[in-house]
Amino acid sequence: MGSISYLNIFKAKRLLEDGKFHLSMGDLDQALEAFQQSTDASPTADSLTYLGWVLSLKGQIPEAKDFCIQAIALDPEFGNAYNDLGSYLIKEDKLLEAIPWLERAKTAKRYDARHFPFMNLGRIYSTLGRIDEAIEEFNKALEIVPGHREVQNVLEQLQNIKKSEVNA
Repeated sequence: MGSISYLNIFKAKRLLEDGKFHLSMGDLDQALEAFQQSTDASPTADSLTYLGWVLSLKGQIPEAKDFCIQAIALDPEFGNAYNDLGSYLIKEDKLLEAIPWLERAKTAKRYDARHFPFMNLGRIYSTLGRIDEAIEEFNKALEIVPGHREVQNVLEQLQNIKKSEVNA
């Protein structure tokens, strides 16, 4: 690999970090610009997924989905892209279409926030009235992030629904 390639990779990583900073500050336009420049310098699954995420926050779901597909093609082991794609499909009310993407996110080798696909699947199953499956997914999420308040609250609500069904 030549020195220009190394410089592009270094520049891309720096721009990716800049984009994350701008995103954390709520500056979507600056984050979008940094992620786009990072992708232009040296596309990675990370930069493409972040680019899609910012676009989704700006309401551009079809474009966000396209970037997730590109990220998956570039790095099939990057779980964030699968989960994000699944969450965008949920936003479009394509629940059944989201399930396989979220299942892939659960088993991806490179994924830090491993509880998210379990939570998203739990939400889908809850919406579909599949309470036992929803409880199972949220329990798995709780194993990954013990004490997570949102997960505990949803689990409690689902268990109450299940009790009311049994008592009805």
